[in-house]
Amino acid sequence: MTKRELIEAVINERSSIPRREAEALVNSVFASLAEALARGERIEIRGFGSFIVKRRNAREGLNPKTGEVVSVMAKRVPFFKAGKELKQRVDRPEEVYAGPVAAAAAQGEG
Repeated sequence: MTKRELIEAVINERSSIPRREAEALVNSVFASLAEALARGERIEIRGFGSFIVKRRNAREGLNPKTGEVVSVMAKRVPFFKAGKELKQRVDRPEEVYAGPVAAAAAQGEG
């Protein structure tokens, strides 16, 4: 699913929301998540999962093109851990879940 498809799903779910507002809403949510992660905060969305920032230590790596040993700097990377409910939903057979996104995909819209 792309961001555009997510905006379309919001519009289909709540037809009273104009397209520009739905787009602004989705963009605002993503911007808030990104800002919180940049500050090193943990984000927990009940029933969906959690986002955290993990630290990767500096290490020696290989340049795949030349085989030369290169130094890789330490860095922070975002990490997502799926929640129990999301894991169970994903593991269900497709015909069991018939939400708005699944219905759109079944009709060839996604």
